[in-house]
Amino acid sequence: MTDVRNSAGSTPIPPDDDNFERDLQEMLEDGPSLNEVTSNVQGGTPNSVSATFAEKVGPFSAGTSAPGTLSTSGSGGIYGSGSAGSRLTRSYTVPPATSNVPLSSSGNSGSHSAGNSPNGDFIPKSVSLSAQSKIETIKEWSVNTFKTTKQFISERFGKGSRTVDLEMETSIEALRDTQRKYANILRLARAMSSHFYNVVQTQKALGEGFSDLAQKSPELQEEFIYNCETQRTLVKNGEILLGALNFFISSVNTLCHKTMEDTLLTVKNYETARLEYDAYRSDFESLETGPREAATQVKLQDAKRKFEEHKVKFDRLRSDVQIKLKFLDENRIKVMHKQLLLFHNAISAYFSGNASALEATLKQFNIQLKRPNAEKPSWIES
Repeated sequence: MTDVRNSAGSTPIPPDDDNFERDLQEMLEDGPSLNEVTSNVQGGTPNSVSATFAEKVGPFSAGTSAPGTLSTSGSGGIYGSGSAGSRLTRSYTVPPATSNVPLSSSGNSGSHSAGNSPNGDFIPKSVSLSAQSKIETIKEWSVNTFKTTKQFISERFGKGSRTVDLEMETSIEALRDTQRKYANILRLARAMSSHFYNVVQTQKALGEGFSDLAQKSPELQEEFIYNCETQRTLVKNGEILLGALNFFISSVNTLCHKTMEDTLLTVKNYETARLEYDAYRSDFESLETGPREAATQVKLQDAKRKFEEHKVKFDRLRSDVQIKLKFLDENRIKVMHKQLLLFHNAISAYFSGNASALEATLKQFNIQLKRPNAEKPSWIES
């Protein structure tokens, strides 16, 4: 047997290994090119290998075990000890070029429209109409918020122009001032009612004390009875006055915190619409004075459309504010005329000691007192 050495001249190469390298080189030369293998993989045809490549691979895959593993036989290690048929055995079985996961399908699964394949892979699909609507709403809200914030800041720094209605703003400021003053009167009337309620409760306890002492002190019985009757009369008249005060407080509270607040809510919406109107007006004017190009024309038309929409909204809310301010002023005068007359007559009658006038005041304004031990009226009477 002739020894064959490598290029370094130190290690002998077995003849069988030399034959193996030569056969391997021929196999690679006769095998498919890289473009052919790539086309086979993209085409999705598993195990598509050329016939020449299969013939070269055949002798080497005769004694394979698992695909992709290196097999050894006997005690000779990786080198054979016999004929050419006992060369190094390897597995050249080509795995499938494609997997079983489809990249796209037109099956009947309902989840495909949602963007998911049956195997859980995300596949971009068309977004549903509701989701598109939400996205458009969020986008429109973001743009509108940005424009109004920019307009607000520019107005604060005196750089932006704003629409001013002097008559409207004067009426709005007068309404806010009126609400503050009515709220102050309401606070004082509640404090007076609370203090007077404590006075009435003290008078009631004092009258009960006089009555108890009248029974236990025969020598002062007559004097205690006089004082007891006086305190009871004061308690009765005080409860009538408390009823009038509570009616006054309830009416002023409704006027101040409900009627006026409803008008001020419309005023708030009007001011927001005014800010949006000025923001889109400034945007439209800046585009209108800019260069007239093809891309600018589209933006100009869109800005003009939005400007007109906000102008209609602004005019509508301004008309609503004017109407509400007018009706609020008429309602305020009517309500306060009645309540101020009630307050004056009740206070005057009580502190002058005119019990009949005090009771007549309650009848005049249809005020029903809530007695502590009175039974609730039946549903037929109510």
